[in-house]
Amino acid sequence: MLAQGGPWALSVISLVLLLWQEVSAIDVPLDSKIQQDLKQPPTIMKQSLKDYIVDPRDNIIIECEAKGNPVPTFSWRRNGKFFNVGKDPRVTMRKRSGTLEISFRSGGRPEDYEGEYQCFASNDFGTALTSKILLRVSKSPLWPKEVLEPVVVSEGSPLVLACNPPPGLPPPLTFWMDSAMMPITQDKRVSMGLNGDLYFSNVLAKDSHTDYSCNARFLFTHTIQQKNPFTLKVQTKEPYNDTSSVNSTDPYGGRKVAVTTPNFLSPTGTDSSRMVMRGEKLNLECIASGVPTPSIKWFKKGGDLNQKVKLDNFNKTLRIDSVSEEDAGEYMCMANNQIGSIRHSIYVQVKAAPYWLDQPSNLVLAPDENGRLVCRANGNPKPHIQWLVNGEPIESDSSLPNPSRSVVGDTIMFRSVQIGSSAVYQCNASNDHGYLLANAFVSILDMAPRMLGPKNQLIKVIENNRTFLDCPYFGSPLPELRWFKNGQGSGLDGGHYRVYINGTLEIKRARAEDQGTYTCVASNILGKEENQVRLEVKEPTRIVRAPEHQSAIRGTMARFDCRVKSDLTLPITVTWLKDDKPLSLGSRLKKDEDSLSIPNVHEGDEGTYTCTVRTEIDQDTASARLTVLEDASLSPSQSSVLPTDRPDAPMDLELSDPEARNVRLTWIHGDDHNSPVTLFVVQFEEDRWQSGKWQNLSSYPGDFNSVILELSPFVNYQFRVIAVNSVGQSRPSLPSQRYQTSGAPPDVIPSGLKGWGTKKNNMEISWEPLLDTERNGPNLNYSVWWRRKDTGEEWSNVTTVGTKHIVHDTETYVPYEIKLQAVNDFGLGRESNIIIGYSGEDKPTAPPTDLRVSKIDSTKVNVHWTPVDPSTVLGEFKEYRVYYWREGSMVKGLRVNKEKRTKGFYSTVAQPTGILTDLQPYSHYRIYMVVANNRYEGPPSNHVEFRTKEGVPEAPKFFKIIQRSTDVIHLEWDKPLEPNGILIGYKLRYQTVNGSRVGLMQMESFLPNVTTYTLRLPERGIRYKFYLAALTQVGAGEVYAEESPHFTNEGMAPGSVIWNLTVEPNSNYANVSWNHNFPAGSSEFQLEFTLDSNGSMSRVPVNQPPIKLAGLIEGAKYHLRVYSNEYHSITSNVVTFETSAAYSKDQVDIATQGWFIGLMCAIALIILILLIVCFIKRSRGGKYPVREKKDLPLDAVDQKGEDGSFDYHSDEDNKPLQGSQNSLDGGVKESDDSLVDYGEGGDGQFNEDGSFIGQYTVKKDKDETEGNESSEATSPVNAIYSLA
Repeated sequence: MLAQGGPWALSVISLVLLLWQEVSAIDVPLDSKIQQDLKQPPTIMKQSLKDYIVDPRDNIIIECEAKGNPVPTFSWRRNGKFFNVGKDPRVTMRKRSGTLEISFRSGGRPEDYEGEYQCFASNDFGTALTSKILLRVSKSPLWPKEVLEPVVVSEGSPLVLACNPPPGLPPPLTFWMDSAMMPITQDKRVSMGLNGDLYFSNVLAKDSHTDYSCNARFLFTHTIQQKNPFTLKVQTKEPYNDTSSVNSTDPYGGRKVAVTTPNFLSPTGTDSSRMVMRGEKLNLECIASGVPTPSIKWFKKGGDLNQKVKLDNFNKTLRIDSVSEEDAGEYMCMANNQIGSIRHSIYVQVKAAPYWLDQPSNLVLAPDENGRLVCRANGNPKPHIQWLVNGEPIESDSSLPNPSRSVVGDTIMFRSVQIGSSAVYQCNASNDHGYLLANAFVSILDMAPRMLGPKNQLIKVIENNRTFLDCPYFGSPLPELRWFKNGQGSGLDGGHYRVYINGTLEIKRARAEDQGTYTCVASNILGKEENQVRLEVKEPTRIVRAPEHQSAIRGTMARFDCRVKSDLTLPITVTWLKDDKPLSLGSRLKKDEDSLSIPNVHEGDEGTYTCTVRTEIDQDTASARLTVLEDASLSPSQSSVLPTDRPDAPMDLELSDPEARNVRLTWIHGDDHNSPVTLFVVQFEEDRWQSGKWQNLSSYPGDFNSVILELSPFVNYQFRVIAVNSVGQSRPSLPSQRYQTSGAPPDVIPSGLKGWGTKKNNMEISWEPLLDTERNGPNLNYSVWWRRKDTGEEWSNVTTVGTKHIVHDTETYVPYEIKLQAVNDFGLGRESNIIIGYSGEDKPTAPPTDLRVSKIDSTKVNVHWTPVDPSTVLGEFKEYRVYYWREGSMVKGLRVNKEKRTKGFYSTVAQPTGILTDLQPYSHYRIYMVVANNRYEGPPSNHVEFRTKEGVPEAPKFFKIIQRSTDVIHLEWDKPLEPNGILIGYKLRYQTVNGSRVGLMQMESFLPNVTTYTLRLPERGIRYKFYLAALTQVGAGEVYAEESPHFTNEGMAPGSVIWNLTVEPNSNYANVSWNHNFPAGSSEFQLEFTLDSNGSMSRVPVNQPPIKLAGLIEGAKYHLRVYSNEYHSITSNVVTFETSAAYSKDQVDIATQGWFIGLMCAIALIILILLIVCFIKRSRGGKYPVREKKDLPLDAVDQKGEDGSFDYHSDEDNKPLQGSQNSLDGGVKESDDSLVDYGEGGDGQFNEDGSFIGQYTVKKDKDETEGNESSEATSPVNAIYSLA
C-alpha cells in the first residue's frame, strides 16, 4: 500500500503523526473486582516453538494457552485447513485450553502428524492466533553398510578420512574414537573439520592404526552410531621403530621426508563465500596440508578482528557466536610454514530474518478516544508488514468499512472509537528468511469511576516531613481527580501541594495547619466517586539530652542520660541496649524517665549503651560507651594516659523512613579505644553507573548515630559509615541493605554551556555532562536549542546523548542564542539560562598599517600603528601581534639567535601604542605586525628595522677560583656571552669572610683583554668572597659572585699530595688515572673538567682511580684536574687533552689502499717460501721435537678452545731450542725418538724422496677422535693448504 503511494504517502504519514491528537491508552489496574468485570479479547499466553521437533517415542503435545473474558474457545488449522480434533481418536484437547495431545498407545505413526499447525483463540471480542508451528518428528537413521578398504599413504602426505554421517533431524554431532573408545588425539597437525571429516595436514608413521572410527550422536534419541573403522597404513622410505622417541623438532625420527608448501584441504581454491543469518553462529574453517605442519592466521579486510571473534581447533576455525551486520565482510586465512604461505578469502554475507523494532501492544480505550497500533520490524531484506484483524487480512475484512480505523504503512490509527469495535489485530512481518507474528487487541471500555483504596483512612505523619495521601482510582473514560480539604474551597494543587496522575496528593512539608480531612473526588461522564483521608500532624520524637561517653572507677556509680521530647498524643517506649543486645534491668540497674543508673560498676558493665525511643510513627536513638577503670590512680582526669587507638567500625547499619529523595540511616557506635569519636563519614556505592566505587556522601558529628540522608533519584544506593577520632579513621562498617530511589526528571542544569566555531561555517555547542548521580532516570539525553541573535527567527532544536552538537552552514562569526536542558524517561529538566555563542572565525582580511617605532632604548621600544576595521577581523578580536627577531649584534663577530618572538597588544583605541620589552642591547632588530582572532592571523603589516642602544653587559661566561696551595688564589674568567656593547674592562671586588663577619671591600680593575688574576694570601686559612662584573660605557653589568674554597684541613699532617695525572682520550670518553698518598678509604676526589670552547665546567665525584669519564663531546678540547673532596687545596696539575673525532666516510681506510694490499701480499709470499724451505729441510732426516707419549697430557698449545676446537698455533718462541722438548719436570732434553715411533700403528709411509707423510701428532683416544677431526700432517703441501 505504501509503495503504491510513493512520496505522497510518506508525506501523509508525517503530517498525520504530527497532527494526531492521541489520548494515552488506559492502564487497567490489577484490582480483582475490576478484573472480574473487565471484558477483554483473547491474549495468547503460551505456544509451542515455530520449528517444533518431537521425539517419536513420546506423545506429541502442541501447546496453545490463552486468556480473555469471556473465556476463549479454541480451534486449529493443519496445513492451512481446518483440523477437526473431535474426529481423530488419538487427538484430545485439554479443558479450558487449546493444547493438543496426540497419543500413540493404541497404535499409529507419529510421522503421519507432521505438518504446519496454527491455533485460534476466540471470544465475543475477537480472535487471537499463534504463529504457524512446523511439527517434525526426530529421525536418527542407521549408518549405511559399507566395506572400507585400507587407506595407504606415504609419510608426509596429506590425508582426509571422510565421515559422511547419516542425515538426521536434527543433524547429529560427530566425533572420532578408536577401538578402546578413546578420542583420537587432535592437535595442530590432526583435527576434525566442521563437516566431521578427520584431516591430517601430513601423515606420520605413528599414525598407522586400524581403528579410526567416526561416531554420530543423535540428541533426541540419545543414541550413538558408529561407522566401520578405517585402517591407515603409512609407507615410509626408511624402517620405522615405533618404540623410538619422536621429538617435536623432528617428528619423523631422522627419516627423510620431503618438505612441501602449504595447500588448503578445506576449503579449496582461492576464495569462497558464506551466508549467515543475524543472531546465528558463524563458523569459518581453514585446514591446510604441508610439511612442516602449517600454522593458520586469520585477518579481516579493512580492520582488526573484533572481540566477538574466537579461534578454535588450533586456530583452524574462526567462530562468532551471535552474528550481527557489522560482522559481514572479507575474512582471510593464511597458512604458512618455513617453505611458503598460501591465502584463502571467505566473503561473509549477513542476512536477517525479521526482528522487532516496535512490537504492537494491547490498547484499552474509552469511547470517543483516539489511539494507534505501531508495528515496526527490520531485517535483510526489509520485511513486508501485513495487518490482520481476528486472523483475517485487514484489507479483506468482510464487515462494512470502518471509518474510525485507517491503516498507514506500519501503523493503524483509531479515531473516536465506539463500543462494539473491540478486536484482536495481528501484525505479520515477513521476508525471504522468516516471519514474525504479534497479537495486540483493541478493547473499548466504559466504566464509572471506582475507588480502589481503603475508605476513611487515618494517616499520622511527623511535622516537616514530606507526606503522601494516596487515592487510587479507575474509570473509563479516565476520570478527572480533584482534592479538597475539610470539604471546602477549590481543588488542592500548587504551592506546597502537588497532585500526581495516579491520584496521590503530596504535601511537601507537613505543618500543623495541614491537619484535617482530605477528600478526593473522581468523575467522568458516567458518574463520580469520592473517598476521604484524615491527616494528623505530630511533633517529632527526639532525644534532647543524649548519653555521653564516660569512664568510671570500679565500684562507683555510672549514669547515662536520655531525656526525650515527643508529641503528647503519641505514646513512647524507651528501651536500653548494651552492645546491641537488650539490657536486662534487675535490682542493680535502674531506669527512670530520663536516665539509666549503674551502681557499683565492674568490668562486666563496660560496653556501649544505646537508648532507643519509639513511637508508632518514628524513633530516635543515641549511644555512649562506658569504660571501667581499675583504681583511683587511673581517675577520669588522668584518662589521657590510657592507650588510645583508632575506633572500631560502626555496626548494624539500618535504613528506615524511606522517602523519594531521602532515607534515615541508623548505626551503633563501635569501641572508641579511649579516644572519643569526633566525626562520622557516610559513604555510598551505587551499582548502576560506577559499581564498586565508594564515594563520600556526608559527614556528621561524633555523637550522632541516626541521620537523614539526602539522595538523588534513580540510584540504587548502599551505605557504609567510617568513624574518626584523634588517632585516625576506623575500618568501614559492613554495607547496609540497598535502597533504590525512584526516578524523576533531571533537576540539575548541565554546566559549561558554550558555543564556538571550529570552522568558519559552523558552530560547535558543547557542555559538561551530568554526573551519574544527577541523571535521575534512564536514557539521559540533552535537548539543545539555538537561533540567530536579534533576528527574530524560530528556535532550532536537536536532542542528543552526547555532550556536543555542531551546527553547520552558518555565516562567519555571527552571534547565536543558545539554551540547554536535560531530559530522561521521566521528563524534561529545567532549561538553562540563554548564553551567547558564535559561529566559526575566518582569516582576517586586512593588515595593520603605518607600523613605526619611537623612544628606542637598550631593552625596549615604543610601537605605533593604525588599527584595522573591526569588520575585517572576521572573528573575535584577540590582539595585535608583533613578530620581532634579532637580525644581528653590533658587536663584531658575535653570532646571534634569529628565532622569531611574539608579543600581543590588546587595544581598541583609535591610535593604539604598545611597548616592546626584553630586547637585547646593542642589536639590530626587525619587526612586523598582524591582527589575530582566536583561530587565525591576518596578513602582515609593513616591516620596520631599528637598533637598540648600548647597555650593561651580562655576567662573565665563567668565573673560577683555583687554589693550588694555602697561600695563593688564582682567578680565571671569560668575557660575557652577551657583552651588550663595547667592553672596556672588568671590575673585581673582594673581601675577607669569616662566618657572618666580613672585611673591608677591596677593588681591582682590568683591561678587557685580561681574564686572570693571582692573589697572595697574607696568612694561611683566610677566605675571600669575590664579585666580578664586566664594564661597558653604560656601566657595570651583572655580577658573578664566588667564594674561595673553605679550608677544613687546618692542622692536617703535611705530605698528602696528588700527582702523575694521566688522561687517555677516546672519541666520547677518556680513561683517567692518578697517584696519591692518602690513606686507603680516607678520601674521595672531585674530577673537574672544563670544555675549552665555551668554558662550561663540570664536576664528578669519584672514589679511587682509575675511572672512565664518559659523555664527552667528540673532537673537543678539555682542561682537567683532580682535587680532594675534603681538602680542596690538595689538587693535581691541570691536564689539557682533546677527544678524537668520530669516524667519517671521508677518512681513508688503509685496508682498501693498493700499496697496503701489495705490501701484505709480498710479506705473505716471503713467509710462505720460508715455511716451504724449513719443512723440506725437516723432512730430510732432522730430529724434531715431539711429545713423549700419547697418554701424556696435551701441551697448553693443544688444549681445546671454548668452541671445542684445538689451538694449533706455533709456540716456537717459548721453546728453548729446535729439536728439544720439555720433559715432565720442566727441563730440556734432546729427543732421540725418530718419526717412525709416532706413525699410525708403526706403518709410516714415505714419499719417493724419503719424506714422511704419515701423521705424527699424538694419537687421540677413540672417543676423542670421533668427536674431533684429526690434525693433518704438516707436510709442505699441507702447510700450504693450512696457510691458505
